[in-house]
Amino acid sequence: MRLPVILCIGLLLSAQTTAPIVRVFYNAKIFTADLDHPAAEAIAIRGDKIVAVGSRAAVFAAAGSAAEKHDLHGRTLLPGLIDSHVHPVLGGFMLNSPDLDGWGREVPMADLARMAIEALRSGHGLRGDILMISRVPVTMWSNTDELNARFNAGEFEQRPVFLWGADGHTGWANRALRARVGLTKDFLRSLSEDKLAAFGKSSDFEPNGFGVDDGLAKIVAALPPQTRDERLVWARAAVRYLNSFGITAWLDAQADVPTLNNYKDLYERGELTAHVAAFLVVQATSGTTGDPLERVLRIQKQFADVKNMTLPGIKVYADGVVEYPSQSAAMSAPYRNTRRPGDLSIDPARFAQVVTAADKQGLIVHVHAVGDRAVAAALDGIEAARRANGNSGVPHTIAHLQFVAPADVPRFRQLGVVADFQLLWASANRESIELVKPYVDAAIYSRQYPARSLLDAGATIAAGSDWYVSSPNPFLAIYQAETRKGPLGVLGPNERMPRQAMLLAYTRNAALAMHQMDALGSLTPGKQADFVVVDRDVLHVSSEQLKDTLVLWTVLGGATIFGSDPSSH
Repeated sequence: MRLPVILCIGLLLSAQTTAPIVRVFYNAKIFTADLDHPAAEAIAIRGDKIVAVGSRAAVFAAAGSAAEKHDLHGRTLLPGLIDSHVHPVLGGFMLNSPDLDGWGREVPMADLARMAIEALRSGHGLRGDILMISRVPVTMWSNTDELNARFNAGEFEQRPVFLWGADGHTGWANRALRARVGLTKDFLRSLSEDKLAAFGKSSDFEPNGFGVDDGLAKIVAALPPQTRDERLVWARAAVRYLNSFGITAWLDAQADVPTLNNYKDLYERGELTAHVAAFLVVQATSGTTGDPLERVLRIQKQFADVKNMTLPGIKVYADGVVEYPSQSAAMSAPYRNTRRPGDLSIDPARFAQVVTAADKQGLIVHVHAVGDRAVAAALDGIEAARRANGNSGVPHTIAHLQFVAPADVPRFRQLGVVADFQLLWASANRESIELVKPYVDAAIYSRQYPARSLLDAGATIAAGSDWYVSSPNPFLAIYQAETRKGPLGVLGPNERMPRQAMLLAYTRNAALAMHQMDALGSLTPGKQADFVVVDRDVLHVSSEQLKDTLVLWTVLGGATIFGSDPSSH
């Protein structure tokens, strides 16, 4: 149907008057994360898209004379930062709960007891009638006798107490809580040797309250269920907190349907100010049967209408954690004290089937692997998928990578596997030295967090925080990656990372791990107008200055989500 000329003119004028104006940000030090053009002087955006990046003259010309001009007064502008491994809803819970923030930090027992008493009397730490303290340093698990003395007497004698370890894999229950969950001598005697390794005990099978992985799960089962509204408060707090660090996108590494509902609720309220790639957990053990992806594909369809959230893959746990007394990370040589090699959480044949099926569907497999045996098994499964399907280009990812065998280092590039590090942990502290070195084979121990080795071998390095486990502040992590300093010295100085490589790890490479490089991860025309302005030149300041970097302004799709435009004041 032909429209009348007057109506055509009216529609044209309406389109012209409602089209977003072009905004130009100039007089800035811009790191683009575009490998062909890594630096720029100005950027122009229209609505939620980038329209030009480059020299001031070129961007002004492309933007046109009607564009708004914003002078950033020499500040540094980066792509929106991306956390490639994070647990936001649990992080939001920590923000709203008694929390010792104990990763890599010593907390005296007296301080723990004082916080517990305050949390009990105020009611702030109660989950039902259970007193819960989060992110307790894992160094505490070496002092279970003192924990039992302090938390089985006085105000805590009849009160169930749960201390949740800062690593997310461990915890401790006092006597009242142990009785509630059936953690008794008889229960421990009923377990196989492998299952028994998940619990702390005396020589006569008296439980001391410690649990790792399956042991933790038995304790956590006593906690009351969370309501959707309660979780929504945590999710909202998490989104705002992550935005305050310049984070505009993340990979949720352990999503479930309640978490997806939280993201959906935020989206419907206009509060999901981030791009979220949510990964559902899939088991790949010898006891699992059937199609492991049927549930994932069904849930994908269920949440397909939630803008800014995708479900591009699955999460698989290949092992646990290495620190004493947990020692559930799968190692190629046994722990010196137990003579056990840790726990491989996957059946290699079943895992290969799962990866091959996921790869064929275009789904990323994101693997938790800490020990070198777990890393090798994860690579083997991905290699089987590559042989079966050819090079699909799906960016399968292995996260944590505390130990990688030298023979496996080149396989990351060969197989196109993203190496997803949490390098805030690469610190010479009690966790990485005193709780690991005496128990792990010396040759393996010397290779903790081998990020530079993988980078030099051509691997793609992505960066994540694993928050709630540790801080989500990217600038602290980049500082740690390039210094590897800690209170006990320097952890593997040969593995220090270059700063630009870390900025890429938090931008384009993290976008790859989310399978969203076409829209995110660099300041390139046509991509999302996501960026962050910081208070210093993060490419050139010293390491000590870098760690104190402050975010001034975070922008998602052209809209302010934290701070304010520095050109306006």
